[in-house]
Amino acid sequence: MEALKLLKNILISARPKQWIKNSVVFAPAFLGGEILNLGALPKLVEAFVVFSLLSSCAYLINDVRDREKDRRHPTKKKRPIASGNLSPLVAVLTAVLVGAATLFYTGANFNQYFLAGTVTFLLLQLSYTFLIRDIIIMDALWVAAAFVVRVYSGAFVLPTPLSAWAVLSVIGLSLLLAFGKRRSERTLLYKLHKKLSTRQTLRQYPDALLDSMISMSASYSALSYSIFAFQTSPQGGLSFSFLPATLASPKWIMLTIPVVFYGLARYLFVIYEKKEGESPEKVLLTDLPLLLTISLWLAALFAIIYVI
Repeated sequence: MEALKLLKNILISARPKQWIKNSVVFAPAFLGGEILNLGALPKLVEAFVVFSLLSSCAYLINDVRDREKDRRHPTKKKRPIASGNLSPLVAVLTAVLVGAATLFYTGANFNQYFLAGTVTFLLLQLSYTFLIRDIIIMDALWVAAAFVVRVYSGAFVLPTPLSAWAVLSVIGLSLLLAFGKRRSERTLLYKLHKKLSTRQTLRQYPDALLDSMISMSASYSALSYSIFAFQTSPQGGLSFSFLPATLASPKWIMLTIPVVFYGLARYLFVIYEKKEGESPEKVLLTDLPLLLTISLWLAALFAIIYVI
């Protein structure tokens, strides 16, 4: 029973709900029309597992370092390490062993470019935990950099060409998630009459600055995705010869732009009205309109790239 309890606490500390962030490794192959190619999907699933394990190692180290601050947080105090249900020593040893084994497996089964991506990602995560997260604005840029490394690493798996505009869209979205998370954390702590002592940068971020950065990131994401949709819409497929030349060969991916705009607007609504942006992965899985929007966007892209 003790072993099962220990395993449960380690799994909780690994934060499997946040593994959804690593799904961006599928993006290059999906957008490039190669995800259905024989052998591509299993290798990408392996890549997803690699990044998920490395992410969990970073979360364990982060929770060990933050255990005192987490005990003053209204929700983080329930984490196994902060609550005393998981020994910091056990957490660190687990992170080191799992991280080393994962990197060894990656070196033996993937190309050197993907291996470099995983090492870079791990270094970004650790430097964020021990240094960068206490530096205003740089903390959000570090989060965006980690997403970019994930995307490029996914492209290295096959390898697959990658649109620069798709990368810029990912940067904008990751900045929106990062700044939105900080805005919601401030709102939550103020609402509960808690001091902003659980994260040093929360004391440095004025609400007005966060609002400006959130607005800028959302606009940046929308513009980058719009240009991506215009430039990368697949050639050929259905065309309408009876229409004027302007409409005869439509840029099909541009049809998804309104869906993306709605998704961004819905996320802003979640941050400012529902005040639930503190946990982006939870929002993506529990906010029904946002979940349906993402599902519709993925279905539309699949139909355009793989069917039309």
